[in-house]
This record gives sequence, C-alpha cells and structure tokens, in this order.
Amino acid sequence: MVAEQAAEVLVASNRGPVAYTLAEDGSLTAKRGGGGLVSGLSAIGSETDALWVCAALGDGDREAVHRAAGELDPADSGGRRVRMLDIDPETFTAAYNGIANSVLWFVHHMLYQTPLEPAFDAEFRAQWAAYERYNEAFAEALASTAAEGAAVLVQDYHLCLVPGMLRERRPDLRIGHFSHTPWAPVDYFRLLPDDIAAQLLRGILGADRAAFLTRRWARAFSVSCAEVLTDSTVEPGGPSDVSAVVHGGRTTRLGVHGLGADADFLLERSHRPDVEERLAGLREQIGRSDGEARKVIVRVDRTELSKNIVRGLHAYRLLLDDHPEWRGRVVHLAFAYPSRQDLAVYRDYTAEVRRVADGINADFGTKGWQPVVLHVKDDFARSLAAYRLADVALVNPIRDGMNLVAKEVPVVSDEGCALVLSREAGAYEELGEAATVVNPYDVTGTARALHRALSMPRGERAERTKRLAAAATALPPERWFLDQLAALREG
Repeated sequence: MVAEQAAEVLVASNRGPVAYTLAEDGSLTAKRGGGGLVSGLSAIGSETDALWVCAALGDGDREAVHRAAGELDPADSGGRRVRMLDIDPETFTAAYNGIANSVLWFVHHMLYQTPLEPAFDAEFRAQWAAYERYNEAFAEALASTAAEGAAVLVQDYHLCLVPGMLRERRPDLRIGHFSHTPWAPVDYFRLLPDDIAAQLLRGILGADRAAFLTRRWARAFSVSCAEVLTDSTVEPGGPSDVSAVVHGGRTTRLGVHGLGADADFLLERSHRPDVEERLAGLREQIGRSDGEARKVIVRVDRTELSKNIVRGLHAYRLLLDDHPEWRGRVVHLAFAYPSRQDLAVYRDYTAEVRRVADGINADFGTKGWQPVVLHVKDDFARSLAAYRLADVALVNPIRDGMNLVAKEVPVVSDEGCALVLSREAGAYEELGEAATVVNPYDVTGTARALHRALSMPRGERAERTKRLAAAATALPPERWFLDQLAALREG
C-alpha cells in the first residue's frame, strides 16, 4: 500500500540527517547532521518530493518519533522530510553492534585475528535474525511511502538485505544500493557462513544498481557474486557502469562514484571565527623552535580499528629515532575521536592510542616541545584548524572505503601539504599519483615516507597539493548524489 503523501525519491540509511537530545526537563534539542548524503539530498529541487528514512539511535530520537507520530518536523532537518523508525532497542543493538559493526565491518576491513575469530555460533545466528528484522523494518517503511516508480537509494552495510526485501514488496521501484565501505576479497568474504554470504549478495542484487566508491571494491563484489552464487554471471556494464551481475533472471548494474570533498563549504567553514580561535590555540600548543614555526604532521580520525592510528604513532616514533634532526622541529597533531565505545575492543584500542602517544611524549618531549598533541574530544572546528596548519597529512588506514580526510586536507591547508597515503584507502585510486604512498603495515616504510614528506621542497609540495585538490574535488557531494540518481533512473 502506498501512502497518501508518497515520495518520488527516498534515501534509506541507519543514521539520519538529524539527531535529538532529551534533556532532564523533557525538552528536545535537534542537531542537524552533515556529510555527502545531506548535501546530496539538498541538491534535489523542491519540485521533487523526497523522503529520508532512518533509524532512531537513542532515547532522544525515540522520544521525537513518539511525539511526531509520523514524520519529523521539517524545521529540525533543514526542511527535509524525515521518517525515523523506532526499532525495538534489543533488535537494533543486535543488528547494529552484533552484525553490522562486529561482523560486516570486520569482514570488509579484514580485521579479524583469524586464529581466534570469527566463530559463528548460536549467538551469531540470533543476532543475524535481528539484522533481518532490522532490514525488514526499513523495507516495510520504504514500501509504504514510495510513490509508483519512485527511486530508492539504500545506503551501506547496515541495510544489505533491504533491496531484495523491497523488490519483493514493490517491483515497480527503481532501487539502488551504495556501499560506503570496501568490499572484501572473495576469500575473506567467504569467512562468513555460506548461507549468510549468499543472502547478503542476493539482498544487494535485489537492486537495479549497486554502486561503490572505487572500481576495486566493485570488482571484489562481482567476483564474490560469481564464486558464491554459482548461478550468477558477470557481464560488461553500460556507458556509466563498470559491469553487471545477472542472477535469478534479473540484472544488477555495478557503478562507481568516488565521493569528493566539498571545496566551497570547507574553505568558507575553515575561516569562521571559531576555527580562527582554535587555530591560535593549536599554534600555541605547537610552539616554535629557534624562532621558526615547527613542521606539523596532521591526522584526523575516529578511533576505528581500521584507521591504523597506533602504527602511525609507531612510525612517528621511528622517525624521531632515525632522524634526530626532527626532534624539536616537528609536532604530530593526532586527533583520534572516540568511536563505538560501547564495544570493548574499541575502548581497548582507544586506550592503546593514548598509551603510545603518552610514551612518545615521555621519551622525547622537552620543556618547550611536546612531540604528540593528542585530542580525543570531537571538535570539527579544531579539525579544520589542524587542516590549515598541515605540512603533512598522514592517512594510513589498514583499509578504507574512501577516506575524505585525505581529500579535505589538501583543499584547506594554508601553505599546501604533502599527503602520506595508504595504498589500501579508497582515495588512493584518485590521489595516489600525487601522494607519498605507503603499505599501512610497514612502520619503517611509513617513517621513511614521513621524512620524505617533511623534507619535500616547497615548489614540489605546492605542485602536488594543486593536483591533490583538483582530484579531491572532482565529484563534490551534490554531484555525487545526483549522478547516482540519474544513473538509477536511466534504467
């Protein structure tokens, strides 16, 4: 059944464009989100009726859903229509923490210590059932709110089953799925139980189009389909797609859209008063050496296991060991913002980041020089201030779908910066030629790369920054979203 106020374009994602905080006095405060999806949906003209379907993530969100008794107040979300789903908290936790973040994220980022994990037991099967229920809730909501022939853009590993479920309910819809993570190599993907691996692939293949951030991830998906779903075939794609998978009498086209940085927003936002204030504070923390400004190595990450922050710090320690001439002349601004602290492995990782940073400061620091300036409280204005100060940006993930920090720093850096970039970041596909590329597991190699980047002549650094910024902004968020929508509608 289609709702009376049916939408022509729908976005489905775990996290929505607004989050609510519930105060002790019962009042609700709405905070609008950012990112490519928010910018992209804003690019759709007002003549198109668009709806964002997301999950309630906390008590504030759930209270807002109860008070709204339907769609949220558009004033809270920048004028967008938002339907937030109040999924049973136990189901949500099992699906989100138990499967999405502790299984699918680990598979696609290749994070398992395989002698010990994973072990897919009865608890896993119970959590998988919750993941199915979670996806069904989204499929039902989309099916009931989409206009005839509407375009539905389903987002990421949280909602892999939605396209197939939605296809069964509404075969008239144009359905797309976008993966913001890497896709695991087939041998690693097959760590999953065979039936679960097949179910995930069939879920995504319910879409008319499955899109990825890089060709590498799209190829890995097609190989997984060919080897796991033996009755599927991979065929050449059309003008805007890299290939297509035929399965169950249907064809799913595979596309690539490498999300870029929003240069106009970043340059304007990075010169507001709050950023200038933090810039002054960071300069004071960094200090000077013999009257000269110290060089600055910047990293800005969440404390995800995949971000490789600890090896980055070990590489910086090795730089100071092997090149004592940098002692007192360089500071590493390391912003490691807490992530998923309800999972013990993430709390342990955050503690290890602190321990290693403290050790470097204890072993090398002097009265006038703190080698590592570590910040763990999320502060976007401070991140932008660090971008502006960067002489070197260190982006060394074990594996990353894209990594927008690699694209944002060259756009914002005041004096231009050298980029030390992991070959396992999705951004490598676009930025690798102008970056200093590293194997993320090679601490010695990363230390050497940091030395080369710090020693890079000004002219070369400026030329590389120009190339990095051009590549980084080639597909800004609005165009990234609209290109996907256009490709989906092409049929």
